[in-house]
Amino acid sequence: MKQHERVALISGAGRGIGAATAREFGRRGYHVVVNYRSNADAAASVVEAIEKQGGSARAVRADVCDADEVAALIEEVRGEHGHIDVLVCNANTVNPSFAPLTELSWEAFADKVNGELSGVFFLSQRALAVMREQRAGRIIFISSTAADYIGMAVAHSTAKAALNTFSRHVAGVGAQYGVTVNTIAFGAVRTESSGQGFSEGLQKYLTDRSVLTRLVEPEDAARTVALVADDDFGAVAGQLIRVEGGYDVLDQQLHPLTGHFN
Repeated sequence: MKQHERVALISGAGRGIGAATAREFGRRGYHVVVNYRSNADAAASVVEAIEKQGGSARAVRADVCDADEVAALIEEVRGEHGHIDVLVCNANTVNPSFAPLTELSWEAFADKVNGELSGVFFLSQRALAVMREQRAGRIIFISSTAADYIGMAVAHSTAKAALNTFSRHVAGVGAQYGVTVNTIAFGAVRTESSGQGFSEGLQKYLTDRSVLTRLVEPEDAARTVALVADDDFGAVAGQLIRVEGGYDVLDQQLHPLTGHFN
């Protein structure tokens, strides 16, 4: 590994959006650190896919909710490469409960919110220390448009809203050191985990309200992350970027009340 090569650390990169993002960064010439917590085989498959397309990658295990493991992860990457150019905070640390508020336990609610925040707090804190010395870097938080919607996902929505606010504070600190921080809020993305919860009716509802006439795919998400990480995107900082195939616009346009205002 040459000292001048760009290094991207992607948490939760063994599957879904994280895996697609790792492959995209590998295709673009980054050395990719494929972080995973438990599924070593999935992470190894991502590394293999990157290497097959001529890229460079390595899988590194660490629980991003554990401060000591994150410290060791960051030190390992910096020790090997001397720098970290891009951090993508993507890991799904705690699966949310989708129980309604009246049936949701405090423990389940707190676990989701705490897991979401600890999973980005330790990573961004340690990465910022490295990027501060470099006077450069990109941090990208992966969030969800669920933060804006009310329904059965009170824990998930609250956790993502908290993440969005936290990311702005990180952006404020990073700006002092030439570090660009942005958050991407994805809508419905067809992944292995999310796909299991999409009924045929829900899929039709979502695709009818998408300018793509389909769900967002992990590869769509990955290209967006890579674009935000690019130096040419440097003028955009501290922003929440929504990527949901135009759902929000078309959902309002197709609402029965909309016709009264045309």
